Amino acid sequence: MFTKILIANRGEIAVRIMKTCARLGIRTVAVYSEIDARSLHVQCADEAFLLGPARASESYLVKEKLIDIAKSSGAQAVHPGYGFLSENADFARMVAEAGLVFIGPPAEAIVKLGDKIASKVLAEKAGVSVVPGRIGAVRDADEAIAIANEIGFPVLLKPAAGGGGKGMRIVFEPEQMAPALQSCIQETRKAFDDNQIFIERYIEKPRHIEMQIFADRYGNVVHIGERECSIQRRYQKIIEESPSVAVSEELRERMGQMACSLAREAGYTNAGTVEFIMDPDGAVYFLEMNTRLQVEHPVTEMVSGLDLVELQLKIAYGEPLPLQQADIKLTGHAIEARICAEDPGRNFLPATGMITRYAAPRGRNARVDSGVEAGSLVGVYYDSLLAKVICWGTNREEACNTLVDALNGYHIEGVTTNVDFVNRILTHPEFVAGNLTTGFISQHFEGDRARLPANDDCLRRMAAVAALLYDARQRSVRESLKPMAAHVGPGIKPKIWNEYRTKSGDDSFPVRVQGNTETRNWIVWVEDHPYQIVTPEFEFYRRRIRLSINGRKQRFRLQFDGSHLTRVAFCGILREFEIYSPKEWALTRFMPKPETKSKDNAMVCPMPGLVVDVLVKPGDRVYKGQELVIVESMKMESGVASPCDGEVLNVMVEKGNPVDTGDILITFVK
Repeated sequence: MFTKILIANRGEIAVRIMKTCARLGIRTVAVYSEIDARSLHVQCADEAFLLGPARASESYLVKEKLIDIAKSSGAQAVHPGYGFLSENADFARMVAEAGLVFIGPPAEAIVKLGDKIASKVLAEKAGVSVVPGRIGAVRDADEAIAIANEIGFPVLLKPAAGGGGKGMRIVFEPEQMAPALQSCIQETRKAFDDNQIFIERYIEKPRHIEMQIFADRYGNVVHIGERECSIQRRYQKIIEESPSVAVSEELRERMGQMACSLAREAGYTNAGTVEFIMDPDGAVYFLEMNTRLQVEHPVTEMVSGLDLVELQLKIAYGEPLPLQQADIKLTGHAIEARICAEDPGRNFLPATGMITRYAAPRGRNARVDSGVEAGSLVGVYYDSLLAKVICWGTNREEACNTLVDALNGYHIEGVTTNVDFVNRILTHPEFVAGNLTTGFISQHFEGDRARLPANDDCLRRMAAVAALLYDARQRSVRESLKPMAAHVGPGIKPKIWNEYRTKSGDDSFPVRVQGNTETRNWIVWVEDHPYQIVTPEFEFYRRRIRLSINGRKQRFRLQFDGSHLTRVAFCGILREFEIYSPKEWALTRFMPKPETKSKDNAMVCPMPGLVVDVLVKPGDRVYKGQELVIVESMKMESGVASPCDGEVLNVMVEKGNPVDTGDILITFVK
């Protein structure tokens, strides 16, 4: 086995690979950019070397630097992780030519499968069903319309190169074809330095299902079951699980055989994932093959009991696959949530900052693959993925409940994340029922809010916890003042119940609390619903708490602002609760409402990033919604739109400037 490898990546995948290497006694070499000097993956490695400046094009994507470091450090192999150069055939070839081992497929297989047109040809040759369409690049809009008329609208325009949804456009009618094709070509040329676009039928309401395969250099190929990855936004996966509720044993075997046939046809070795889409009738079609380890590989590990990184290392070292198809047994259900630095309430715009507090969930059947800790800096230069939470259960319901509970206790401060949004998905009735499509989020959510009203029982439990914590603090204060109480005259008989009114937005609840901090047993009535609550020993103002409510253990995340305001997060719902005594509640109607100020003569930056382009100059007339500045953040370009119709007064930024959330980009004539 290898004694030392270089990991040509960063973040959680680099840390994940290092854990397996440490268990196998393999030393690891990390690489880092200037901004990553104190990152977790650097701390976890046996050795670490500086690559260059923060931009990936000057650090993690510089092939020559990576190979030079690998050779000078004495590494025998290079693991590319995912992203960056993991599917770059030139890099795989250069690694091999330098006398090192590329822990992945050969460059020739990456070339064959990396081009979506070439891979569809290969798939058809291997007997794999493909989406109806034209296999080959379209020349112009007229040809694209002719093909669309032949296979039927709607159609999907896709770039032959690249991935991540870039350059893809859905076309519903002939009049949309010319502008959609032009836009597709421009974006593809910019993102992948390629302009080949092909066309296929657009499958409406599909599920996204993929098969994990492994192949060695001796002709052995196995599949390790499927993963359902239908929950996506902007073609990026958020939740993955294995197995899929939509896949029968017969279909699983058929998809597995198709995936293995494609791998053999391509001369493939090492880990790979064959992706399919499933239409509403249950028919499956080849989508593409990812020639690397997938982000979501842990769900396969949890149901199979295999370490996929260990298999990668053994195959790359030249060992045959240590198992045959009959040896692979899948047990139970696993589900994963990707935790990203983004703001779901602002159209999933990237979020940056320093993580000031960090506490990952722990527990039986829960796993966290993380690339961050308290003190980690989340910048604009790389992908927004921070960590993954993966949970296992004997069935889907148990796995989902375990994941919901784990996310309830996942505490990250300093950077906005999607933790609560992911939990809202997991607790949505349609997700619980397994009714999934790639359009699930747009169908069931308006921005980050579910189209269904918030679960009443969840809100009542949150109100009960907020009021209970407030009551316990008040009782503690009264106990501490007892020595100061007067001992002359009759004493004050303690109340059996303490009454409050909790207010959260437009919702308010009458609450009664009975109990004490010594026994830690409480009864809390919210409206006419009783909750029997057993608490741990109180540490007031703690940020996470695990309670027993009506006999069930449940976690809550908390944040306090003064004595009256408590923020509570539970099952994807994040609310602020104001706690009032009956007398205080009677006075709230006289309180003045806060005023809001607007900046209607200025365009404000909605996210941190780098200015890629400025599309206007002073004196230009603009209309509301027109994109005026393009900002790049976390490998994603976003146009910032004008908030009004008007005339540009001043442009406050230039191309290449760094910007932060709230910075004024453009002002307008009043």
